[in-house]
Amino acid sequence: MKSIASILLHLDAAPQSRDRLALACRLAQRLDAGLLALYAAAPSASSLMPLPLGGGGLTMEDVQRDERRRAQARAWFEEAAASGPPRLNWSELHATAPGAEAFSRQALLHDLVIVGQQDPDAADDAGVAKDFPEQVVIDSGRPALVVPFAGRFQDVGRRVVVAWKASRESARAVSASLALLQPGAQVHVLSWGGDPTELRPLLQHHGVEAQFHSEGGDEGQVGELLLSRAADLGADLIVMGCYGRSRTRERLLGGASRSVFGAMTAPVLMSH
Repeated sequence: MKSIASILLHLDAAPQSRDRLALACRLAQRLDAGLLALYAAAPSASSLMPLPLGGGGLTMEDVQRDERRRAQARAWFEEAAASGPPRLNWSELHATAPGAEAFSRQALLHDLVIVGQQDPDAADDAGVAKDFPEQVVIDSGRPALVVPFAGRFQDVGRRVVVAWKASRESARAVSASLALLQPGAQVHVLSWGGDPTELRPLLQHHGVEAQFHSEGGDEGQVGELLLSRAADLGADLIVMGCYGRSRTRERLLGGASRSVFGAMTAPVLMSH
């Protein structure tokens, strides 16, 4: 039985979506997994505003803008499908429920979720909330590969940094990462204030030899330190637990999770 047989990818009309789709296709091919590209974008902001003469609803400009977004994402999908994995499929969330909550509901039905870090300075609104990936990781509880908005990533799993903490979130992330490791992968296990070598037996059971590093520095800056060490080690994948919780009107992230979401430079596999 394969540990990752079904992958859910979030698509929108942002330029990074095309590269995220290409990465997802390569992963699906390598893992022999099904891949569902799910288009999810909120209606244009102006469509939620009252019309000049009273009332509210979609304007023709809104409709045309939203259709251009959808058509762009669909074109990238068709391009990928021409030479992509055989079990690549397209789906859309209904326009009235395109947010992270609805997407997270769909994520429950898959083994791995792939979402993109949102560019806070993007001039073109693709209809996706800036905290969309954080919401999906926390609300779905599924392992999620978060792809940075800057840079292009051909694949993951050759040079891996694991941020180890004796917690259920970290343990879930490590378990999910094992399927993504490529043969002969270089794996570095880092821990701040813990014992990284306690992970050695589990990794060895899976045929993974790793190097272990007890890290120093201010534990309040673990996120920044992790990203720095990952850059030093040339990591193409960071594995970590996501610490946070959601409430009806409030979303709280741990300091390290917040730092990584804001400044990641390599794909990050997270689990909550």
